[in-house]
This record gives sequence, C-alpha cells and structure tokens, in this order.
Amino acid sequence: MSALRPTLAIFFLLTLVCGVVYPFIITGIGSLAFPSQVEGSLITRDGKTVGSVLIGQAFTAPKYFWGRPSATGPMANNAGASSGSNQGPLNPALIDNVKVRMEALRAADPDNTLPIPVDLVTASASGLDPDISLAAAFYQVGRIARARQFDEANVRQLIDANQQQPWLGFLGEPRVNVLTLNLALDQLEN
Repeated sequence: MSALRPTLAIFFLLTLVCGVVYPFIITGIGSLAFPSQVEGSLITRDGKTVGSVLIGQAFTAPKYFWGRPSATGPMANNAGASSGSNQGPLNPALIDNVKVRMEALRAADPDNTLPIPVDLVTASASGLDPDISLAAAFYQVGRIARARQFDEANVRQLIDANQQQPWLGFLGEPRVNVLTLNLALDQLEN
C-alpha cells in the first residue's frame, strides 16, 4: 500500500506531461512553423474548401483529369479507411479490376493509342494517392481537350506548369496533383 501513492502520482504526472502538455507544445510549434500542413493542406476557392492536396478525389467527368483508383471502402478516397487492396499481381480480382479500368479508359477515349499508365488502373498502397505520374496526365490530354474544346498544347502546358519534381531532386518521380491540376483547368476555362 505504501507504493500505491507514489505510483499513482507518477502515473498522473506522466499522463499530464505526455498526454496534454507535450501534444499542445508540438501542435503550437507545428502551427507556427507549418500552418497549412497542420490544417490539413486544404485548398479553398471563393471561401469554400474544395479538398486537400494530400487526399485524392474521384473525378469522373471527361473534362477532368482522373486520379488513381482508390482501394478504400465503402466509398472511394475515404481517409478513415485508408488501406491498400492487398491484391497481389496474380490475384484474379486485381487482374479483373485492371481489365475493367482499362476498358473504361479506352471507352472514354477510343482514339487514344498510347499505352495506359499503370497508375491509372491500380490503386496506391494507401488508397488515397492525390498524385498521378506525368505519363498518366499526358495520357488524358486528348479526352480533356475535346471535352473542354481546348487546344491540346494548352492542356500539356498546364501539366508542365503544375509538375512537381522529386523530393530533394531524386526521391520519387515527377508528378502532378490531380486536384490542383483540375482547379487550374477550371481557371483556364473561365
């Protein structure tokens, strides 16, 4: 019984320090140093939040760039259910899903003879990937240009202008964020 009082005192002290004080200090430092990231890297247009650069969105209209398929369920790009599909390359379900996605891409743009980039038919490990490869973006140029009655060169320039380089110049690949690219398309149209 003599050890109970100091044990409880240490328990409550550590709970206060680690569970209240430390999180408040770290959140405060983060808010000062990285305000956008602490708020979720949200994008607002006309005072309305339209999304986050960190979470993919399911664009399906022909006039927009389409992102990677989402493996989250029961609805696409659900951050509360982030996970991969856990389907290996020999899994019949994955093969069937890829075939269906390829058919949908070909049906949306039947004149496109370019090879379909893998990131347009497979989900990312998180199921929430907001970016696509440059190949995936350029693959969609013809469909978007026709849907918006734009010159393809203008759409290509927009991809180049929104291109993100690998982190530190060598980690990852060049890519574009689908949401920011689609917002730039809408701006170009206005």
